[in-house]
Parts: sequence; C-alpha cells; structure tokens
Amino acid sequence: MPRGPAGVNVRAAVAVLAFSGILSALMQTLVIPLVSDLPRLLNTTPDNASWVITSTLLAAAVTTPISGRLGDMFGKRRILVLCIVLLIAGSVVCALTASLPIVIVGRALQGAATSVIPLGISILRDELPPERVASAIALISATLGVGASVGLPVSALVAQNFDWHIMFWFAAVIGAVALVLVLVVVPESPVRSPGRFDVVGAIGLTVGLVSLLLALTKGASWGWTSGRVITLLAVAVVVLVSWVWFETRVAEPMVDIRVTASRPVLLTNLASIMTGFAMYAIALVLPQLLQLPKSTGFGLGQSMVVAGLVLAPSGLVMMFLSPVAARITNTYGPRTTLLSGLVIIMVSYLAGTVLMTQIWQLVIISCVNGAGVGLAFASLPALIMRVVPVHETGVANGLNALMRSVGTSLASATMSLVLTTLSLPSFRLAFGIGAGAAVAAMALAVFIPARARTGTAEPVSLASR
Repeated sequence: MPRGPAGVNVRAAVAVLAFSGILSALMQTLVIPLVSDLPRLLNTTPDNASWVITSTLLAAAVTTPISGRLGDMFGKRRILVLCIVLLIAGSVVCALTASLPIVIVGRALQGAATSVIPLGISILRDELPPERVASAIALISATLGVGASVGLPVSALVAQNFDWHIMFWFAAVIGAVALVLVLVVVPESPVRSPGRFDVVGAIGLTVGLVSLLLALTKGASWGWTSGRVITLLAVAVVVLVSWVWFETRVAEPMVDIRVTASRPVLLTNLASIMTGFAMYAIALVLPQLLQLPKSTGFGLGQSMVVAGLVLAPSGLVMMFLSPVAARITNTYGPRTTLLSGLVIIMVSYLAGTVLMTQIWQLVIISCVNGAGVGLAFASLPALIMRVVPVHETGVANGLNALMRSVGTSLASATMSLVLTTLSLPSFRLAFGIGAGAAVAAMALAVFIPARARTGTAEPVSLASR
C-alpha cells in the first residue's frame, strides 16, 4: 500500500475523504424528492417549506469560506471533523421531528458539511506526494457530482416507499461511519496560518452572502421587483463592497483580497461561477422534462425515481474520468483540463436542444455533461492551489467552492424564469443558456495564465519539514 512522506496511507486517506465528500454532496439532494410533499409533511405552506432547501444552501455558502480559514488556522482535519459532527447532529434533529422550524435548523446544520470537500482537497495538497496530488484532487472533486446524482434516486426510492425520517437516520449513520474513518485514517495537516480570526470580516461576508443568495433563491417566488428582493440585493452590494474595503485594510484578514484579486485566482473564481451554473442547470432541466406528462407532446411522463436514475450515471462518469483529468492536468496543465471540460459541457447542452424525446437520449446528454463537469471541477482546485500560499489553501478552496455555489444559485434563478411556461421552446432556451454559460466560462479560462507563479505554492511534504 503506497504511503506518503510521513507514512500516510495514501489510498486509505483518499478513499475516506472521497467517501466523506460523497456524503456531504448527498445533503444537497437528500430532500429534493420530498419537495412536493413537504407542505403536507410539515403542515405548512409551499413557500415556507422551501426553506428546508434554502437553509442548507445558505449555511453551505456561509460556512465554506469560514471553515477554510479556520482550517488554515487550527487544523484542516479538526474543522473537517467538526463539519461531519454538525452533519450528524442535523440529521438526527431532522429525523426526530416534523416541526418546520426545527427541520430548518437541522438542514442548516447539514449544510455545514459542504465544507468537507474543499477541506479534504486542502488536506491532500498538504499531505500527499506531489505526483499523487492531481489524481487525488480529481477524485475528491468528482464526489460532488457522485453524491448529488447517486443520492437522488436513492432518496426518491425511500421517499416513495418508506417514512421520510428514514432518510435522515440513514444520513446520521453514514455520517458516524465517516467520522470514525476520518479520525482513524486521515492525518492532521501541520500547515498552519497562525493569527487572530477576523470576526468582523466573517460577519460581513455572512451578511453579504446571505443577502445575495436569498435574493437569488427567493426571487422567483417573492417577485424580482418586490421590495424584499431589491432590498436584499442592495444590502448585498453595499455590504460586500464594504467587506472588500475592510479586508484590504485589516492586518489579519479572513480572506487575503490581494491574492484573491490576482489574475489567476480571480479568473478561476469567475470561471467557477459559470461552471457551477453549467453544472446545475442540467440537473434542473432534465428532471422536469422527464416528469412532465406525455400529454404535453414532449414530456416523458416518468417518476422521480426514474428521473434520478437517468441522472445517476453522470456521477459515475465523473468518478471514472478522474484519472483522465489527473493525466491531462499533469501533462498539459489544469487550464487545459478546464477548457476540455467546458467544451464537453457545451456540446452536451447543444445536443440537448435537439435530443429530448427519448429517455436514452437524456441519459447520454447527462453522461456527456457529467464527463465535462468532472474534468472542469477537477481542474479548479488545482488552478487555485498552484498560485496561493500553502498556508492559505483552506480558505482559498473554500472561496472557490463558494463561487460554484453562487453559480448554482444563478442557475436556479435563471431556470425558474425560463421554465415558467414549461413549453418546448422554453426547454430549448434553457439548454441554449447552459451552453452559453459554458462558453462564458471558456472565455474567462483562456485568460488564466498557463503556468503558475514559482515559489509560492509548491506542494509541501512532511519530509521537508
């Protein structure tokens, strides 16, 4: 069994972090099969029930960069363990109640688990031999798609045949297994960024992000011109601009704006927004197309379980292609990997504009899209970590993950508008917009420097300390 510089069991550590990543991604799709039933199950209105999903999104967005910074300061494995503990606690809370406020709290706790993936990538960068980093990052990045796509049909099957609380008990048990494995197998990174935690910066980022994402996720139901949405967007702009100003002047910022604003990092993060958009749009379009009644003339009249099974192979494609992504990155650089993935994503959307009449066609589109997303997501952490200082990898990866979340929120808001009529032209427009997002990401990616700066971000091994 290969071992890292300090006797780290490489395969075991990567496998455990990949398993934990799949678990964290599963939290994003866990309740999707229940969306239509949540008002009845929780004795509330559809708008109130939507907070069961919104709370997870907001918690994930807020905790990801903050967890990254805490990981850089106090130990990445320590914060990763804390995130899994919060996931278990949230799962148990949801499993024990049918009260809407308590379920929302539990789902918010589950959202904290999203930080597991960027923290895991940062641990691998610190601990693995340089030649193993690219393949490990590609595999961990793929878990985002694997957990989301495989979890959907499993959750749908449980929701249709068993009590809905079982899903949360299952998540709690799997979380406990992941917790034990991480404690036993995954080493703590000795890389630290000591200093004082930027409380004001964390609060400012939280307020700005919550305002922005809440406006994006609730805009369709509240009305894009409503006072609440306009106020939230205004607050987001004012707070985030003020936050950037403050972070450039504080001695120990939560996010190093100078590094974040550098050309390689800034362009990668902007490309990540559009990549997240292109990844999530298809997950919103295909299930609706599959479940619309055949009487519409283009709907396929399938159940949620079938819709989940159509999406499931794409996650497996992402995982199987992780060695390919690593090989492209090692040979030609991560920018080439990103561009290759974006081209494939674009092709999948263009194919979707004409291939939407048979289930097998949508399976192919989903798999092709998954292949592109797998390559693109594998490249993003590599692009970030080759230029940021080694003691800032946690917060840098967390911020990059946040940018992908912003992209998924934009996709959700856009597709809600486009698919209002649920007509054939609207679905074709949705596929066209997805292709446009991939093209926009490519336009940004071509300006990312092909080579990293030297001397700032070489992988650090324990043997050199």
